[in-house]
Amino acid sequence: MSEFSNPNQNSQSEPKKSNKVLIIVVVVLALLLVAALVINFMRGTELEQRNADLMKAYSSLDSIDNEMKAKIIEIEDLGGNVEELSMVRDSLVREKEGLLAAGTRSNKQIRDLKARVEGYRELLVMKDTEISELKKVNENLLVENTDLKSERNELNQNLREAKKTEEKLTEKVQIASRLEVENIKIMALSEKGKGKEDEFRARQIDQLKVEFNIAKNDIAPVSGKEILIRIIDDNDNVLFDVARGSGTFVLDGKETFYTAKQEILFDNSQQLVSFLYDKGSEYLPGRYVMEVYTEGYIMGSKSFRVK
Repeated sequence: MSEFSNPNQNSQSEPKKSNKVLIIVVVVLALLLVAALVINFMRGTELEQRNADLMKAYSSLDSIDNEMKAKIIEIEDLGGNVEELSMVRDSLVREKEGLLAAGTRSNKQIRDLKARVEGYRELLVMKDTEISELKKVNENLLVENTDLKSERNELNQNLREAKKTEEKLTEKVQIASRLEVENIKIMALSEKGKGKEDEFRARQIDQLKVEFNIAKNDIAPVSGKEILIRIIDDNDNVLFDVARGSGTFVLDGKETFYTAKQEILFDNSQQLVSFLYDKGSEYLPGRYVMEVYTEGYIMGSKSFRVK
């Protein structure tokens, strides 16, 4: 009899095993539910923080707009020139109006917006200096007409220096509107139209094909752009052939060669731009760099190698 197991004992162990499985399933489901709640909470917190930063930036722009409007009136009353400041305020108003309409923004866009807010604040500080100088001149005109000429010359010098500083600050505000390129591809096309990317032999190059997308930039306005590419060899020589569309442009105040150019309408659609450069002389082995420019600044670059 001892060789046979007890049927009652088996029947009791089976429910115990089932209960353990059930408990494990319940615990796993509970953990998954807690994890989902934590992730949802973190996402909600991040979104709330981003929206709070956005509203804070809007409030800052609104406050700066009111200050700028008051300073325009004050400078006009003092006989100063408000044309440039009015243009900056018009840009600020457009940005403020489009801020809420854009809905949520990425963390990078909010950081860029905060940087522009700081630029606007620095500009207001410079205008305080200009207003102070204008007030001094008006007071001196009432008290001592004989010193008018010397005081005006001094003021003009101060205003010229203030204008230079203002231009730097305006450039800081506008720097975020510069365009960049992404997804750059450089291919060598043979006579049969076959392409190879990034590294190829000189005999495989009948045409060079360059493609890239212009990255989205919600600050940059829709406008015509002249896109230039420069292909530079290991000896810093630019591939240049007037018969194939090469020419010169001004870069950092100097006349510079470019390999090819084309005009486009930038429409903020991440549009694809393509260049096809016909082979001239043989390409020497080595590393080449392709640079993309518009309006005197570089938009991006990529290298390739010829073996």
